[in-house]
Order: sequence, then structure tokens, then C-alpha cells
Amino acid sequence: MSEINNDTKAVAEKTVEDNQELLNILLVDDRPENLISLESILTREGRKILKAESGEEALRIALDVDLAMILLDVQMPGMDGFEVARLLKANSRTRDIAIIFVTAISKEEKYTIQGYEEGAVDYLLKPLDVHVVRAKVDVFSRLYTQRKQLVEKNKSLEALNKQLDEFVYIVSHDLKAPLRGLSSLATFMEDAIGENPNDEVIELLDMMKSRTGRMQQLIDGILHYTKLTGNRIETEVVDVKGLIINVLDLIGVPDNIRVEIPDRMPTLECPKIKLHEVFQNLLFNAIKYNDKEQGNIKVACEEYENEYLFSVADNGVGIKPEHHEKIFGMFQTLQSKDKCESTGIGLTIVKKIVENQGGKVSLRSVPGQGSTFSFTWNK
Repeated sequence: MSEINNDTKAVAEKTVEDNQELLNILLVDDRPENLISLESILTREGRKILKAESGEEALRIALDVDLAMILLDVQMPGMDGFEVARLLKANSRTRDIAIIFVTAISKEEKYTIQGYEEGAVDYLLKPLDVHVVRAKVDVFSRLYTQRKQLVEKNKSLEALNKQLDEFVYIVSHDLKAPLRGLSSLATFMEDAIGENPNDEVIELLDMMKSRTGRMQQLIDGILHYTKLTGNRIETEVVDVKGLIINVLDLIGVPDNIRVEIPDRMPTLECPKIKLHEVFQNLLFNAIKYNDKEQGNIKVACEEYENEYLFSVADNGVGIKPEHHEKIFGMFQTLQSKDKCESTGIGLTIVKKIVENQGGKVSLRSVPGQGSTFSFTWNK
């Protein structure tokens, strides 16, 4: 009867091991009796206790097994605990393993400091207090489990983001095909009307072409947004003044608008395409929404200890206070969509890029007098 019960217990324990990932804890001590004592204290369901009687053996196990933590004796012949910890922290495979030193050498501060410098997360002093040992191991077991869960969640989120990017691309591609057909149809109908077209029909066809064109711009903007804000882009050395000049050449500045750029602007090491996108959207809006006979745009830069504060100020239409937050939302414009070719994505891109770089975007504006968009950029 006893044998049957033992067999049943062994099967049950194996079932737990098969269905639950065990927490591997490595005990390292050159004295077998110490290992047996620690094992008896720490053994519980869901844990697998591994033992090593030397530093060399501990390193071999650490390289082969995914360990939650190591309880490492400091005083061992040959390779001591400090040297083992140093080698573990130097290896990318083992550097994140929590190390708890077990020692009786001294309670002096210099030994404690050395242990932490070698990568220990905690100390256990001999003679061991059973309750303290269990409590500390329980804490680091929970931390290990939580860290693994975070890693898995991050992997899951990355996979979902990738699927979302693919979905956006496919949907956008499928939407653009019929839009191109509608635009071509409107042009064909306009050509087929003849020399004396009905003004109302022409107006409707113009509206159709305008709206299909705007929808195509909107789809392109969504694709651009996901590409710029989702991908990691290599950094490079950027001359900010030269970048702004290139942006102005690209978007074109009307003759009635004067743009002022400081003589001295910083040189940054950053993702150039993202900083280019921020200035392009801000300068484009400053030009587009300027209703003055003589438009003035002023770019400025202030330097602080860890960041730069850039600003683009204009003397255009300005923005009412109740719209200051609204304009940073996706698809938000302050004009009727029938009168405005804007997709309402530009400032959303600006905000997303700046915040992803660790900065902030702000707005000061007086209706009828102009607006100043400012953003911080880490050095």
C-alpha cells in the first residue's frame, strides 16, 4: 500500500513539473552539509533546487540552465564567490541572474560593499535565520516571475504592433485602388461633358476630385504616421540650421512670407528624419495658416542643461484656447473639411515623435495675432 502511495505521489509531482515551469534556484557551497541544509529550507512545490560544490561547477550550470537566482557562498577554495559573481555579470547570458551572497566571513562594511560591487542583490549572514532566508528567496522569486511575465507581454505587444502595421498597410492599399478609380472617372466625365458644361455638374465633379484627393492624402498620412512613430531609426549628426533650410526649400516659401532663423543653432546626434518631420509640419502649418499681407515666421532655440527648446512662431490666424488640445488629435483641423486640404495628421505626428524622444510639445496662441509651437529635444 505504501509503495502504491509513493508511486502515486511521484506521478503527481511529475504532472506538476510537466504543467508548470519550475523556478530554478542554484545553491553554491563547497560543503555538502550546507547545501543539504539550504535545500531543506527552500524546497517547495514549483521550485527546482540545483546544487554546485565549486565556482566552476556553478558557472557551467548557470550557462546551461535558466536560473531565477543563485545563493552563493563567498568563502570557497579556488574560485571564491566574488570571482564567480564577477564572471556571471560579465556574461550576457547570466548577467541578469539575482545573486544572494551567503557568508560568515565578516559583517564589516568593506565586505558588504565588495559584494554589491560584484553584482549581489542581497546578503545572508551565517548562522542562517530560516525565516529570513525563506522571506528573501520568496521576494526574489516573485520579482523573477514578474520580470519574465513582462518580457512575455512585451514580446506579445511587439507581435501585435507588427500585425497592426501590416493590417494598416493592407487596408490602406486596398482603399487607394477604388479612390484612384473614382478620381479617373471624375476626370473622364469632365472631359466628356463638352464645351458647354453645366456649372452644377462641374462643381460636383470638382468636389469629387477634391475629396478623393484628400482621402488619398489621408491614407498616405496614416501610413507615414505608423512608419515614423513605430520604427527605430538610426541616429546621425544633424546640423539643425541646415536641416531647417532644407525643409524650407522642400515646402517652398511664398514671396510675402519672411522666415527668420538664428545664426547659431545646435548640432545634434539624433534620428534626422524624425527631427526633419517635426520642423516640416510646424513650418508648413505656419506658412499655410498665415492670412497676413506680410507674413513673419521666427524659428528660435534655447539651450538648457539636458535639452534644447525649439520654437516656431508666426503672425497668422492664431488658435482659440479651447482648440489648443484638440489640434494635436488625429484627423483634427480647425477649418471645414470641404475648404481645407489638411489631413489633420501633421500635428499628431509632431506630438508623437517629440514624446517618443522624451520631449514635450506646447502651444501659445492669440486668435488673429499668431501662434508659437514649442518642443523640447533631449541633447
